[in-house]
Amino acid sequence: MNCREMLQLVDVLASEKNVAKDTVFGVLEAALASAVKKAQFPGEDADVVVHVDRVTGEFKAARRWLVVADEEGLQEPDRQEMYSDVIDDYPEIQPGEFIEREIEVIDVDTTGRRFAQDAKQVILQRLRDAEREQILKEFLDRNESIVTGTIKRIDKGDAIVEIGRLEARLPRNQMIPRENLRTGDRVRAYVDHVGESNKGQQVFLSRTSPEFIKKLFELEVPEIEEGLLEIKSAARDPGVRAKIAVYARDRRIDPIGTCVGMRGSRVNAVTNELGGERVDIVPWNEDPAQFVVGALEPAKVRSIVMLEETHTMEVVVDEDNLAIAIGRAGQNVRLASELTGWQINIMTEAAAAQKRDEEVAKIRADFMDSLDIDEAAADVLIGEGFSSVEEIAYVPEKELYAIEAFDRETVDELRQRARNKLLADAITREENLRKADEPLLSLEGMDNDLASQLVGHGVKTLDDLGELATDDLVEMTGIDEERASSLIMKAREHWFE
Repeated sequence: MNCREMLQLVDVLASEKNVAKDTVFGVLEAALASAVKKAQFPGEDADVVVHVDRVTGEFKAARRWLVVADEEGLQEPDRQEMYSDVIDDYPEIQPGEFIEREIEVIDVDTTGRRFAQDAKQVILQRLRDAEREQILKEFLDRNESIVTGTIKRIDKGDAIVEIGRLEARLPRNQMIPRENLRTGDRVRAYVDHVGESNKGQQVFLSRTSPEFIKKLFELEVPEIEEGLLEIKSAARDPGVRAKIAVYARDRRIDPIGTCVGMRGSRVNAVTNELGGERVDIVPWNEDPAQFVVGALEPAKVRSIVMLEETHTMEVVVDEDNLAIAIGRAGQNVRLASELTGWQINIMTEAAAAQKRDEEVAKIRADFMDSLDIDEAAADVLIGEGFSSVEEIAYVPEKELYAIEAFDRETVDELRQRARNKLLADAITREENLRKADEPLLSLEGMDNDLASQLVGHGVKTLDDLGELATDDLVEMTGIDEERASSLIMKAREHWFE
């Protein structure tokens, strides 16, 4: 491969691969550098650079070293030189600059047959990579969300989909369950992300993503593209059931009827694309409670309690609506939770009443213990809407003086007892925190109040926490099982390091 042949190779490859000549020259230089390194410096991690003259085809090779400051030390001895070692020979050199030494050019025709073969292989491989990158860039520049292609082959359960010149991957877990895709089938999918594969960057598709159903409705409902309608959120049980929340910017438009279409034509087109997936269309509402009520249809809701601290909705339904609200295998309530972004707990009126009674009993016991009052006085406070000792201590005085059952002297005494209790708890908490090991305090998901509780029960280290069962931790602190299990598993992580 002489200089003329090298230039001819560049012309041919640039034309065949539809790649710019500068790109081919860049690949050629990288390939030659790799081949020179392999031939001249076997076993070394040398940094070799090559420059090819764009007119004559002649190339020059050089090995270079990065100059690093003395305090950094040599991290890559084959590629670096210490500043103090080279300053005498290169007085103007600075850390971060390169020293280059030219390498004698190999006579490829007489001694480099293997060299030429290696270089050509590397060139072709890197050109294939460059071609894939160019195709990927052209595809991404089109900014397509939904694509249609032909399944070229099945690779380890995943479908390789040919979209023009691009090959995208549709993973098995992103196919709709029970759909049987085969080589040659036409398939439509959502462009999920660009990720790494064993061949470099690759487009990954999805047919199960909630975004897929949103984009399908955009294709079927012109009012969405026109900006008159908006799909606020979507949730799916792929191939079985889905829910979408729609909002009409123009009040004259019926968002549900518009998405359903004449005789169901629009929603049926989406359903057919998704393998018969049933779609519930829900009106979006800025009031979270009303939004949840719509998301749970066809179940009828009796009442809702919104707990903003935990982002939870406690929804009460009649006994005969319980199964409908929950759905088969919890499907309806799960999709409603995903759609609205709220954790939804479904309960009957009897269960809600029992829960309220338990909460009242807990508050009553806390008042009786913390304020040293009897059950009747505690019930008076609960009846007036107070639910914590903090409220008794810090609400405006006039709210407490408004309680007809207590005179001013009693109110002042209760207020002082509440403040004394909070002060004592704060002192105890600080003492407990000083007894706890730092790793326990800094554990992900831990807070000072919980740590103080644990120390009060003798749990002072990660090992103490890791040895607990989930039920023990829940009973000890009152936190939910999910949080308790997560804390215990994190406390045990250092056992396996």
